[in-house]
Amino acid sequence: MSANVYLNFDGVAEQAIDFYSKALNAKEVKKVKFKDFPQDPNYPLSENELNMIMESSVEFAGGKIMMSDVLPSMMAVTGELVKGNNVFISLVNDDKQTLEEYFKHLSDGGHVVMPLSNTPWSSCFGMLVDKFGISWKFNSDAVQFLDNVISNKQ
Repeated sequence: MSANVYLNFDGVAEQAIDFYSKALNAKEVKKVKFKDFPQDPNYPLSENELNMIMESSVEFAGGKIMMSDVLPSMMAVTGELVKGNNVFISLVNDDKQTLEEYFKHLSDGGHVVMPLSNTPWSSCFGMLVDKFGISWKFNSDAVQFLDNVISNKQ
């Protein structure tokens, strides 16, 4: 089983796909727009909505981020899209150089919350919010830290 991060956007998913695929050196990018499949004539979409992203995936270094746009015509059902701080994408990688590269690219146009640094729980940890309002954590030793703390509690 795998778990994927899924991000919803308000019409800028295609820009986000481009940004994340470059920042993370994506190995594969897939995207489908609403116009790419047959439409229900009872619920016609506007030209703007037809050009929005219905489903996408950006695969990189063993990870995957999925993204889509929330159609304005669907917000009555789904609710208003709100950018918040309740979702983080956590990148765990023992290769500090890779973490540094991702951190640099993803912070472009965003805000660094905590620069990459050595902490009591990781030899390379940092946090940022990218230009799309998505929060990111970077950690080189997350698995070892959890395992060490759990084994010391026993």
